[in-house]
Amino acid sequence: MIITIGGLAGTGTTTLAEVLSEKLDVQFISAGFIFRQMAAEKGMSVLEFSEFAEGNDEIDKEIDKRQAEIAKSSENLIIEGRLSAYFVEADLKLWLMTPFEVRSKRIAQREDKSVDVAKSEIITREKSEALRYKEIHNIDISNMEIYDLIVNTDSFDPESISEIIIQTLKVI
Repeated sequence: MIITIGGLAGTGTTTLAEVLSEKLDVQFISAGFIFRQMAAEKGMSVLEFSEFAEGNDEIDKEIDKRQAEIAKSSENLIIEGRLSAYFVEADLKLWLMTPFEVRSKRIAQREDKSVDVAKSEIITREKSEALRYKEIHNIDISNMEIYDLIVNTDSFDPESISEIIIQTLKVI
């Protein structure tokens, strides 16, 4: 069973992947972890690396390649990443959404910064990412047609969402 979990920054994709991984006893990998690891390898912040990646298609391609390779060699896996659903053959493709204000507060708290700074960084990062996704892969990140299930994480906590997914898996 392969599950992809996508969502914009602050929607709770990593938290849900961790909860679901534990409940199902299935490993998870994260495109965000790969991206942050690559940023650290270059000695850059996530924001700096995101801007750097705008001019370097190989960054996105490498992230996608690493995820797809791991998924192909796995029988059971949860893959968390904005574009994972596009590059991985999955039994369930999930998208998490959350209002911008809620996402901003979550990120501000997680990264110990003001909400205003978090909002500004989110806007910059998401514009950069949307541009890269369109230019590199011709993917419109706002198109939800590829997803089997879309959940508002402001309405449900990670435990409840994991139960929704577990119930969904029983019928597919």
